[in-house]
Amino acid sequence: MRVIISFLILMFIKAFSKLFYKLERKWLSPLQTFDKVRIVILLHHTSLYEPLFVSAAPTWFLWRLARKMVAPGADKTLNRPFVGPFWKFMFPGLISITRKRDKSWKEFLKAIENRSVIVIAPEGRMKREGGLDSKGRPMSVRSGIAEIINELHEGHMMFVYSGGLHHVQHPGEHFPRLFKTIRANMEVMDVNDYKSNFNSEGLQFRKDIVADLEHRIKTYCP
Repeated sequence: MRVIISFLILMFIKAFSKLFYKLERKWLSPLQTFDKVRIVILLHHTSLYEPLFVSAAPTWFLWRLARKMVAPGADKTLNRPFVGPFWKFMFPGLISITRKRDKSWKEFLKAIENRSVIVIAPEGRMKREGGLDSKGRPMSVRSGIAEIINELHEGHMMFVYSGGLHHVQHPGEHFPRLFKTIRANMEVMDVNDYKSNFNSEGLQFRKDIVADLEHRIKTYCP
């Protein structure tokens, strides 16, 4: 039942997005398919309304997300009244984590299965209007994403380069502004092809992945 509810919520968000927003999407890769996507990486995390980008996904992929998605969610967000339960109903595979490398992160890594679809915003927190996070620190990619990528040995990875949604809703606002244009560039590549770009292991592998993703944010976000 929770899977059906999740799918219906995703379909509602897709319909809402198509009705009230204009999505400008650009593919940056020759590969333009959702067929074998194992991980969706959202770069340039600015708003809780980023699910509006599901309007770019085919219906069958939303059904797959409802059944197979695994995603980390900040405990700060998921513990909030109303907002937390809504996100948990929308994504039954949402796992609450802290921002530390503790038991919650290990539990998330254990939840990754061969047929799951991982969705993650690797910056781990949202950019505020001033360009920094909620504590006034520069935005950066967290190295945990490298551990996830290292666990994947087949399929495709999808990069969603967000143009930012502060013009729709910025952190702290409760309601979105309607009739805005939202922008995203998208790129799909084979997981093993991506990993072959890095001839490193352990700590250096994590550093290289972080550096690559931060370069992608600066280069490919519209």
